[in-house]
Amino acid sequence: MGTAYTPGLIVSGNTTISKLRRLPLRGEVLVREGALVTPDTIVARTLLPGIMQAVKLAERLGIEPGDVPAALQVAVGATVACGDLLAETKGLFGRYFRSQLRSPFAGTVELFSPVTGHLGIREAPSPVEKNAYISGTVSQVLAGEGVVISCRGALVQGIFGVGGERLGEIALLSQADDMLTAETLTPQFAGKIVIGGSGVTLEGLRRAGEVGAVGIVCGGVVDVDLMTYLAGALNQPGYDIGVAITGQEPIPFTLILTEGFGTIRMAERTYRLFASLAGRVASIDGATQIRAGVIRPEVIIPLTEALAVSTAEPLADAGNELIPGTSIRIIREPYFGLLGTVSALPMELTQVDSGAMVRVLEANLTDGRRVLVPRANVEIIQSE
Repeated sequence: MGTAYTPGLIVSGNTTISKLRRLPLRGEVLVREGALVTPDTIVARTLLPGIMQAVKLAERLGIEPGDVPAALQVAVGATVACGDLLAETKGLFGRYFRSQLRSPFAGTVELFSPVTGHLGIREAPSPVEKNAYISGTVSQVLAGEGVVISCRGALVQGIFGVGGERLGEIALLSQADDMLTAETLTPQFAGKIVIGGSGVTLEGLRRAGEVGAVGIVCGGVVDVDLMTYLAGALNQPGYDIGVAITGQEPIPFTLILTEGFGTIRMAERTYRLFASLAGRVASIDGATQIRAGVIRPEVIIPLTEALAVSTAEPLADAGNELIPGTSIRIIREPYFGLLGTVSALPMELTQVDSGAMVRVLEANLTDGRRVLVPRANVEIIQSE
């Protein structure tokens, strides 16, 4: 084949965006199909069951399990507060040396085992609410589960991220190759999603949290710096970046890398798109999963139709088709994270360093080099 489909990152000023907002358990959907929503609109809610706490009555009272039923002061199904009387022994002559046990938890008595003498108290359920995350229209309602929110706008996917969903205004540094440092991250970036250039330093990461930035989007970061920051922020010495899903880290901002690890200049097209959207409110999520069921970190800027058209850029590549002229990113060493365009697609199989015979492509990198890489080692930078 002379052409092939290779999935990749989307960098677009005008595309249709749909986000599934699903509850972790069945619950109640609060909006109707066709409703207009904003990022903070609560679209669904549910209750997570409380933790089951075991109270070892026999052991605490110093009696046999078979004697516990006679001492019980509560029934299964009863609601108890912290400090309520759970059990009391009769004592000597019914009056002396009586033992009492009061509840260390608040909740509902859910079970009692006469075999072990244990009482199970279920703590109160925790409410969970799911917001819309983006501004748009409810395009689909999943009864009891959630909704799909759709909008037209700008979408930039990154290659890696940490931190969860946040909302903030796009703010840029002056140049596409600027570094985010402790000096450049000033208090003016409080509440903002800061668009940097080639990377962010360790001190820059620490400073971002101090000034109240809600997000950082840059070309790259040195992996050791990121792990050092996360180890300190999470109080987990030796913290390492795993291969499972990210996005749940309890850090004060969300970080998204558009190019990869290291000091890598943000692609000019990506930076220009952000520059055209400076001052607009964006939704950002650092969740990343690189195994089956790929999840990309993302920046979403819902737009009016007129603005979406004005910020869309014509591109030389052919979208999702791998042909000469397609913009690509290399996702394996030794050229990991580098950008370029396809210059040729040889038909014959080529032997690579591992000894395998694979199809390759020839690419012109942005640094001027022309290289041969396996087609499986690249992803298309999509634009719609």
